Amino acid sequence: MAPRKLYGMPLSANVIRVATVLNEKGLDFEIVPVDLRTGAHKNPEFLALNPFGQIPALEDGDEVLYESRAINRYIASKYKSEGPDLLPTPSAKLEVWLEVESHHFYPNVSPLVFQLLVKPLLGGAPDPVVVDKHAHQLAKVLDVYEAHLAGNKYLAGDQFSLADANHMSYLFCLSKTPKAGLVDERPHVKAWWEDIAARPAFKKTVAAIPLPPLPSA
Repeated sequence: MAPRKLYGMPLSANVIRVATVLNEKGLDFEIVPVDLRTGAHKNPEFLALNPFGQIPALEDGDEVLYESRAINRYIASKYKSEGPDLLPTPSAKLEVWLEVESHHFYPNVSPLVFQLLVKPLLGGAPDPVVVDKHAHQLAKVLDVYEAHLAGNKYLAGDQFSLADANHMSYLFCLSKTPKAGLVDERPHVKAWWEDIAARPAFKKTVAAIPLPPLPSA
């Protein structure tokens, strides 16, 4: 089989999301750079992989996939017996928290990471109105997580699952911003994050992230 290829920018949180699950499963892969700054994601070669022109995309043998959450579900299903089982079944909590991540957590953490991490790296300044709006909304979302995690070690119960894994890239990026306190101020959320961030596979993922130092204020 041809080597697995993960297309995208290594600093992209959505690429990191997929790398997290590939590493949890102990699967070999290479990252093929697709530089958004040069418009490489709109080149015909990449559009043949993802017609929507967004990263990441994954080649796994003859399979070509895009959309990071779909890629992760595919990996967790196809390689269920390799590494930890990320899809314990049946699991109502797993299904619920996979959706919570995509519909409540991501829509608020993503703009925060863009404003506080990505824009400064590109030489821009955060928009305080956008930051305050999404910080307030994410705080309310994380209050729900705090209550849930008070009675659950992981989002789906006692076992680490895809629901946890899908959060990790943006939690990591958030931890590198001035709004890291949104996690640290909630003891059960903080304990959960510290637990999953300490997993050996995630340490391997983080070691490959080319995170440059942020510009001085």
